[in-house]
Amino acid sequence: MLSAEIIAVGSELLTPLRTDTNSLWLTEKLNDIGIEVKLKTVVGDDEARLEEAIRDALKRSEIVITTGGLGPTEDDVTRQVSAKAVERDLVYHDELEAELRERFKRWGRDMPEINKRQAFVIDGADVLPNPNGSAVGMFLPLVGKCLAVFPGPPREMRPMFEDFVFPKLKVLAGDVLVKRRILRVSGMGESAVDEIIAPIYKSYPDVQTSILFSRVEIEIHLIARSPSSEEAAAVLTELTEKICSALGPAVFATNGETMEEVVGSLLKARGKTVSVAESCTGGMIGMRLTEVSGSSAYFIEGSVVYSNESKLRTLNVSELTLRDHGAVSSETAEAMAKGMRERSGSDFAISVTGIAGPDGGTEEKPVGTVFIGYSDPRRTRSMKFVFPGDRELIRWRSSQAALDYLRRQILKETSN
Repeated sequence: MLSAEIIAVGSELLTPLRTDTNSLWLTEKLNDIGIEVKLKTVVGDDEARLEEAIRDALKRSEIVITTGGLGPTEDDVTRQVSAKAVERDLVYHDELEAELRERFKRWGRDMPEINKRQAFVIDGADVLPNPNGSAVGMFLPLVGKCLAVFPGPPREMRPMFEDFVFPKLKVLAGDVLVKRRILRVSGMGESAVDEIIAPIYKSYPDVQTSILFSRVEIEIHLIARSPSSEEAAAVLTELTEKICSALGPAVFATNGETMEEVVGSLLKARGKTVSVAESCTGGMIGMRLTEVSGSSAYFIEGSVVYSNESKLRTLNVSELTLRDHGAVSSETAEAMAKGMRERSGSDFAISVTGIAGPDGGTEEKPVGTVFIGYSDPRRTRSMKFVFPGDRELIRWRSSQAALDYLRRQILKETSN
């Protein structure tokens, strides 16, 4: 299997103001043809460090890709440093200068002389045209290696890669097809998931398995490489079925779907509707549900009822319930869900009330205490959670738990 390294160039990428998104996109494209990205590096506009990074990368990997640093200004050093790293000269291309001048003319401007440096290309490199910008890219075949040099803006880099470099790399990679599956798990920790499924995935040494923790769920990434697309897909399907059987309903997605997409599909398939009453999540659940295209088929309405008065007025939560049990309680969560369902006429309703912090916690109900309510025509119930994290994380985890609780209740309701 071929290995690759990606070097993102630019001092701005070393600040908190910019993020290197190019390497993420390139990694996905390379992985699709069986090329494994072994290392990603961010280097500022420093000639010595960039030269060292390129030289070291070419020692380790067959494919080295740089992005950024091909502009016309003094701090754009990738062109000359790349040439120095591979011990080649830069060759001036008159036709590139002519094209640049013509482009500036179309823009109604005279080309600054500083842009002439963009007509220099590493000796022996293929010129990669750039219809979306002034800096051409370069592809340099070496002995058992290759170096691809791209401009930094994604709107310039991406079409250049897809049109001129991807086909070359596909030939180099050979007949290897890559299939992926992403399973998503809710309500379990990373170590608990791995303890259960490790004996399963270890029996598939040809499938690369990664278990990742996000702010609201566990992701299981499965990658199979094979000359046959059908064979790779069959192996992934078999492994997926075994993992789902072991983890049970905790697995809510087998093709990377989000929780809100899964819940929406369940509602739509059953012709059911839902409404939402939110306190501590402040509309987050409704936002997530309505981000899914076609959600108007099943989402009726949502209410953000932050104060006790709004719970009384909007959802008919009794003053007695709030006085005896408090706004953050199972009784209030259930009353909110029932009131929301009756108000909207939906088949299902969910509610959330809790303490997101950083203030408001007590010894009995610390920050992170959340009650989720559920109501359908036959029953109303609730669950208590205590989520760790800061305010934003508690709110996100509350929204995920509420949607997951709804998912599990829909499955139970429709299986009876």
